[in-house]
Amino acid sequence: MDWLNLIVLAIVQGVTEFLPISSSAHLILVPQLTPWEDQGLVIDVAMHIGTLIAVMAYFHTEVVRMITGGINLLRGRPDGDTRLLLQLALATVPVVIAGFLLRDLIAGDWRSPLLIASTTIGFGILLFVADRKADTSERALAGMTYKDALLIGLFQALALVPGVSRSGITMTAGLFLAFSRTEAARFSLLLSIPTTMAAGLLGGYEIWKSGDTALQADAFYSAVLAFFAALVAIWGLMAWLRTSTFTPFVVYRLLLGAFLLFWFL
Repeated sequence: MDWLNLIVLAIVQGVTEFLPISSSAHLILVPQLTPWEDQGLVIDVAMHIGTLIAVMAYFHTEVVRMITGGINLLRGRPDGDTRLLLQLALATVPVVIAGFLLRDLIAGDWRSPLLIASTTIGFGILLFVADRKADTSERALAGMTYKDALLIGLFQALALVPGVSRSGITMTAGLFLAFSRTEAARFSLLLSIPTTMAAGLLGGYEIWKSGDTALQADAFYSAVLAFFAALVAIWGLMAWLRTSTFTPFVVYRLLLGAFLLFWFL
């Protein structure tokens, strides 16, 4: 892959991974709308590793809390930090199971522009409906139950379909459960850590096993570039949601979906 291709993909991945507009959809669309070939699932995963490091850096305090919670659990003295760790683990289970069962569809038939257009529009409308509810929502993560975490995890499994958006659907679920916009976004971003880590371990093994030094170099550079792009995007999203709504993202999804339908039909 040439440098321009890597840079464009990394910026697209980094910026869209944590915004509710579907990074996987945009990564699939890049080769559809440019002369470049599809970069494949391995490079997608490498860039997800870059964004994983970015979200861990931004929420470093919460990450330390989760590590502390895990240690306390092993010592038999669970606390509030342990509760957050267990809730994130519980919410991750559905997508891991679904990802294993549907892996062939994810890598093949589901990388379809028309499917992306449909899910982009449909789940954009769902986000709009949930966002209206957030005007009166005040729940914080401290009040999250294990049932809440499992429900958000079940919604997250839908994001295996390109165009749904992992961050978008988990934020939507959080809003429907009456969490505030910033708290829904916070849990969604924290939830990306175990989910992306699981995918990253598998993808990293595939890259190492391939023995392809060119592929390994492409994966490394794309991960680094995606890290910096993601860090900026996370900061911007959290700052925006403190005073504003998800409406701009909904409008973008509707326009993107309409464009895709026009382009491919």
